[in-house]
Amino acid sequence: MKYLNLALGAAVGMALAASASAQTVGIGSTKGGAVSQITATISKAVSEHSDGLQMRKQTMGGTQQYIPVINAGELEFGISNIAQYHMARTGTGLSKGTKYENLQLVATMMKFTVSPVVPIKSGITKTSQLKGTRMATGFKGAPLFVNIHNGALATAGLTVADIKSVPQVGLVQHWRAFIAGKIDWAIAAAGSGFVKQMQAKIDGGVRHISMPNTPESLKAMRSWFPKTEYSIVKPAKGLTGVVEPTVFITYDYLLWTHNKVSDDIVYKVAKIMHTQEKQLKEGGPLWKSYAANKRLSKPHGYPYHPGAIKYYKEVGLWQGG
Repeated sequence: MKYLNLALGAAVGMALAASASAQTVGIGSTKGGAVSQITATISKAVSEHSDGLQMRKQTMGGTQQYIPVINAGELEFGISNIAQYHMARTGTGLSKGTKYENLQLVATMMKFTVSPVVPIKSGITKTSQLKGTRMATGFKGAPLFVNIHNGALATAGLTVADIKSVPQVGLVQHWRAFIAGKIDWAIAAAGSGFVKQMQAKIDGGVRHISMPNTPESLKAMRSWFPKTEYSIVKPAKGLTGVVEPTVFITYDYLLWTHNKVSDDIVYKVAKIMHTQEKQLKEGGPLWKSYAANKRLSKPHGYPYHPGAIKYYKEVGLWQGG
């Protein structure tokens, strides 16, 4: 019994020592929405599979709040769409006047694909027909959606002067306002749950409408929502509201860090993003387009962290981003 107690005591001691030696890092997140879901999935995968590393969500009011915190080295990781990252690095748009040049990329993750949604009975099929409609504006809780809405208008040579402004606070609120008939269109992702709700609750159903598929239109969109692309989404099972091949706005979601985080920590996180694709995709439909072997080091014109580069080179994934 004495030897058993000693053995148990040693095992407990080793476990405590291992726990104490685990390093904890934080990842900036929002209270709800897509960012919260994505960061929860990443944190879980890192904490469960990375040797000696635990990741914890640090909830803030929005991406624009944790960008300067990470840039200052007070938090290790963050995620955002590529447009906000570009604005942060260049000191433009939502980050106008301040360049957050300490930020470095870790991984290119999934794609988001969005377009305006209108009631089918409205007869609207293209962005030029949005003139005179009631549009959500303001978005204090989700300021990037001002850019997306204005960009959608710009693709047809329209501005906010051509619409009727209906102030909204956040993304979900503007979806609900659309369902309630208080605004005439909303921005939503292909196949999202809210589009299914719109389809069920709006008389006659809804449809996504296209951007004009021209270089001039894309340039106008990028003036508001930089680093985006166009993609043609075809009708398919689960893609509610896609009634014909439709030109959507497409943009990457990125995982990033700051330049003072150790190469070892970033190497471990990059490895998890590569080796745990199955678990990450189990985090929900937001991860559907995630392709660990194809897009992790996609070049964007901004530096990847040396720790991430080291891992991607070792496994033959480095694209020279």
